[in-house]
Amino acid sequence: MEAMSHGTAARAAMITQLALAVGACTPMGKNPPAESASTTASGAISLTAEQRAAGWRSLFDGTTTSAWRGYKRQTLPAGWRIVDGVLTKTGSVEDIITRDQFGNFQLALDWKLSPGGNSGIFYRGTEEYDHIYWSAPEYQLLDDAGHPDGKSRLTSAGSDYALYPSPAGVVRPADQWNSTLIVINGNTVQHWMNGQKLLEYELGSADWTEKVKASKFSAYPNYGRAAKGYIGIQGDHDGTLSMRNVRIRELK
Repeated sequence: MEAMSHGTAARAAMITQLALAVGACTPMGKNPPAESASTTASGAISLTAEQRAAGWRSLFDGTTTSAWRGYKRQTLPAGWRIVDGVLTKTGSVEDIITRDQFGNFQLALDWKLSPGGNSGIFYRGTEEYDHIYWSAPEYQLLDDAGHPDGKSRLTSAGSDYALYPSPAGVVRPADQWNSTLIVINGNTVQHWMNGQKLLEYELGSADWTEKVKASKFSAYPNYGRAAKGYIGIQGDHDGTLSMRNVRIRELK
């Protein structure tokens, strides 16, 4: 874990400005996504020259899964496939992670779930434990209206799973596209959805430490402690998950 900075307020303000600025490069409005990228007839989305110049790189553009592999394996698990430019899985399959590791970054993507769907985006994960969710914080992906986890804001769409709640009324209904942005700089983490900031917290802070101690993650001493790690996508729940336009911008 990186040392906590005394300039937390200044850093938070800077991150908020970065997150708002990403709107010029990523679809964060009510109608995602095509205006910010080049979309093919199949639905594949490529970065614009402006996005590349700003430091964005694609993790999934609708044509290849080369940036991804299975957790603790070098190949992509069965069940993940590209359909009409969309990365999708149906039913319970193994989780996937990026081949590269990331520390400070902006991660943006579009996603949707079938009714009752449940998934998640992990960040700064390691392969130390049997599952990535024992090391990595999770941005919850959920059909709030159709899944029991939607009854608690701590486990609803956009929450930092089981630790920090997200507000109600932001996630769209099942089978509709949502736009997500995750911003991490140092220990400061922000979750965004559909252009709205959902939450912000400090990894390693007294508040975060107390929440972890009171959670199931307390059994894993290195949970949330890595300064750099893999981005993961949860596959081990039933239902269909679809993702597109997955891109990342590393922050110095």
